[in-house]
Amino acid sequence: MSTMTLNLPAAVRDEVSAAVEAGIYADEEAFVADAVRTLLAARPDVREAVACRLDERGVYSLGKAAEWSNLDVEQMKLALHRREIERTAPETPEEVEAMARAALRTSGRDQS
Repeated sequence: MSTMTLNLPAAVRDEVSAAVEAGIYADEEAFVADAVRTLLAARPDVREAVACRLDERGVYSLGKAAEWSNLDVEQMKLALHRREIERTAPETPEEVEAMARAALRTSGRDQS
């Protein structure tokens, strides 16, 4: 786990502290984590934007980003495109061709 420092307005800080004092949350971190999860559940647009950035950073694969944002892979590709995020694959074109040929051989559809 890593540390993040947040500067909250006094009123928000008071609300967070009150929730902890009331025993609803064990500590401020639990409150903030729940607030973030709730926001992401309620706002598909935010989930999509976050998934796109995590994909761009290489934290998520395309498939993981799509799954996490509740999109199918084609919708995820469109979301990345809308945000002008280029999709790249670490494989060379030759490696992709070799993988495609191997998949065809495995499936019994190799016609060479």
